[in-house]
This record gives sequence, C-alpha cells and structure tokens, in this order.
Amino acid sequence: MSGNAVVSVAILALFMVAACVLGVRAGRGRDKADLTEWSIGGRSLGIVMTLVLMAGETYTSFSYLGAAGWSYTYGASGLYVVAYLSIGMAVSYLVGPLLWGYAHRHGLHNISDLVAHRFAAPWLGAVVAVVATIFLLPYIQLQITGMGTVVVSVSYGVIGLGVAYLVAFAISELFILASGLRGSAWVSVLKDTTVVVTLAVVFVYVPLKFFGGYGALLHRIITERPAWLTLPGPKGDTYGMAWFISTALLNGAVYSVLPTSVAGFLGARSAQTLRRNALILPFYQLLLFIPVLLGLAATFVVPGLKNSNLAMFEMIRAEVPAWLLGVIGAAGALSSIVPMAVFMLVIGTMWSRSILGRHPRTAGRQRELAQLVTLVAGLVALGMTYLFPNVLVRLSVISYEGMAQVLPLVVIALLWRRMSMIGATVGMFVGIAVVLALVVSGHDPWSGINAGAVGLVANLAVTIVASWVRPGDAPPDRMPVPEFAAAPAGQHTQAVTRRSR
Repeated sequence: MSGNAVVSVAILALFMVAACVLGVRAGRGRDKADLTEWSIGGRSLGIVMTLVLMAGETYTSFSYLGAAGWSYTYGASGLYVVAYLSIGMAVSYLVGPLLWGYAHRHGLHNISDLVAHRFAAPWLGAVVAVVATIFLLPYIQLQITGMGTVVVSVSYGVIGLGVAYLVAFAISELFILASGLRGSAWVSVLKDTTVVVTLAVVFVYVPLKFFGGYGALLHRIITERPAWLTLPGPKGDTYGMAWFISTALLNGAVYSVLPTSVAGFLGARSAQTLRRNALILPFYQLLLFIPVLLGLAATFVVPGLKNSNLAMFEMIRAEVPAWLLGVIGAAGALSSIVPMAVFMLVIGTMWSRSILGRHPRTAGRQRELAQLVTLVAGLVALGMTYLFPNVLVRLSVISYEGMAQVLPLVVIALLWRRMSMIGATVGMFVGIAVVLALVVSGHDPWSGINAGAVGLVANLAVTIVASWVRPGDAPPDRMPVPEFAAAPAGQHTQAVTRRSR
C-alpha cells in the first residue's frame, strides 16, 4: 500500500470510527425495550436533530456520486433532484404535520401502521409492509454499492469492493441496532458537517485548479457543451421536459410517503418542528448544484469515463492531498451509511408492527423483532450485492415509481372518508402492474412521461371508480382531527402562546 493510500484510508477509518461511537452513544440512557424510542426517537426529536436527520436521508450516495455522474452523461436533466426535493419539502409542510398528528394520537410508528389503523385492516398493513420492503431493498443495495465505490477510489484501488461492501453493512448495522433513529440522527450531524465542508472545498478547488476560475469554466461549458445545458441533453430525447416535470412532481409527492421520511416526521417533537424544517431544508438542497456543476467540469478533465459515477473522484484523486481525499471520501461514505441505516430500520419496524408482532405471544417483543428484521434486511441486500448485483440495480429504477402507488392509501385516505379500501388496494396493484409493464417493455418514460406518474393515474382511476360504485364509510375515530383538537388539554394553549410571540 502506497503512502498516499495509507494516509487516505486512515482518515476515512477515523471518520468511520467516529460515526460508530456517535451512533452507539446516542442510545445511552434510553429505554432498551421501547420500540417507540428505538424506531422514532421517542417522538422527542427537536428541530436541530430532525433537521439533520431529514437532510441526511435526502443527501445519499447518489448526491455525491450519482448527481455528478448524471450531469457528466446527461447534462442539466440531473437538476431534477433539486426540483423534486424542493417540491417534496413544500408538500411535507402540509403532509408531515397531518401524519404526525394522526400517528401521535393513535400511537402509530410507520406507514403500514397508518394504513392498518385507517382502514381497521391489519392484513392491509401487512400488504403495505411487504410492498414497501420490495421497493426499499434496492436502495439499501445502492447505498452499499455507493460506499464500495467511494472506498475503492479513496484507497487508490488497494481495498476491493467486497471488503468495502462488508464495512458499509457492518457500520450501519452497528449504530442502528444499538440506538435506532436517534443514532442515525447523531451520525447525520457528523455527515452533514463533513458534506458541507468538503463540497465547499471542492467547489472552490476544481474551477481554480483546472480552469483558472469560474468564468473560464462556465465559458467552456457554454461554448463546448451547449447540449448539456438544455433538455433533453446530449443523449437523445429520453429525458426531455415532460420527463423532467413529471418526475419532479411525482417524486416530490412521493417523498412524504417514503417510510424513511415518515420515520423522520413521526420522530419530531411537534408538528411545528416539521413546518420549520420544511422551510429550511430546500436551502440545503441547493448544495446539489455543486456535484452537478462538477460533473460538467469532469467532462473536460476526465473525458470518456466508463463509469460516470466516478467522475468527481477521478477528477480530484490525482490532484488533492491524500488526507483531503480521505475527508472527501468520508463524506461520500457517510452519505451512504446514514440513509442505508434508516432504510433498514423502517423495514424492521414495519415487519415488527404489521406482521411478526401482531400475535399476542410476540406483541411484547416488537423491538427485538424489529432489530432482527433490520439485520436480515441488511444481510439480504448485502448478499444480493455479492451474488446478483444487477437484479437489485434494475429494480431500483422503479423504486420511486413503485412507492408512488402507496400514496393514495397513506395520504389521500386520511383526507377522503369514503375511499373504498378494496378499491384503493386494487388500485395500488394496478399502478404497480402498469409501472412494471412500462419498465420491462422499455417504455419508461412513456411518451416522455415518467412511468410512475402513468401508474399513479391508473391507480387513482381505479380507486375513484371503486369508491364511487361502493364507497367506504370510515368512522370518525379513524380520520384525522384538527391539530389543536388532537392535542391534550394545555398543549393548545402553549401552541397559541408560542405562535403569538
């Protein structure tokens, strides 16, 4: 191992150890048997911890690798990430407090809980848990792969992908099993700090080092890469304006029903905390402009890459000091580990609450069951990464599109008392079938429109028709109530007082 590799790997290892220590210590003094404490932080996370947790879930390995790689290959269409996350935050301003109030009132922990309670149908909660697991597993695998790519690059190729995959799995499992959502929030503090600092450094370094300044870089992009600055970009007409708009709107809506987002909502101390976060977090997404710009810069510095996801690291690896490469690699690695841990946690919680913990004999062991499934979910994703890496990568293409089909059951059902349970369930499966058919047949996007949006239209059509033919009739206690009415006596007065200040 070269001297540079030793230094870089040592810095990376130091950050990984710090992440483990932070994550494990976050659970000290907490109730080890309480599922609420482990899965949603005891519903007590304040604005800062909720903010870093939610930011940590949105800023994944895609942000560090995929955004630069996407703009390297497809150009400005990569900015759909900034668009959909900003739309998602606006939607969460309304949906987050709605879900928080409903779950807080009824003691619920996740989307399968919400669906089961709304329709008084535990079996439907179990169905939603299985469907969500199928579409979340690819995200765990992608984070493992992203971590592996970062470690190989940072170690100058000395550490292989196999070892890197195992390290990613072990670190995330360690702190999420020990401390749950609170542990992830504390590791997010380290991750977000590192991400902001390293992106700022790279944003200054690359234009000055390779182009002599921002003006020269932007001039070259405008004059030599004009196709990268327009839609659909340099690679044909696949990612045109219709795709950009439909994907941004669909993903923005789906953001608030992702189990990981809902875990952050339900862990908040109050609905007002979620509203404040929704106002702040769009500014955090502006950081995503940096990897997109760096991806465009990489088309000049390292043209012809076979793996465009390596664009940013390949551009800077030979130029920056080894210690700085280690810090940048740590930011990328933490961007994989934090969301991966939360993905595993929400799968464990859904299975514990809606499937394994439903029986009276197992109801008292829901936390242990959740931790067991969290471990198993990670092992399945890790095993698939080693054995069948392309299977989950292909499935990841439809993850957001698939989760979009749960939207009516989770959110619209809380606003529409007469929604038909059977109609909404059939609608969900029709939407999933449409998405799968379009993707498998190579028609995603369909006429330029995101396949998930097409599936959601079919889903809603079935749900609306079924609810018109045979409407449901949810009792009042299964529907949300106004926020102040849901609060115990005294909290209303405190909320009014806070707003009046």
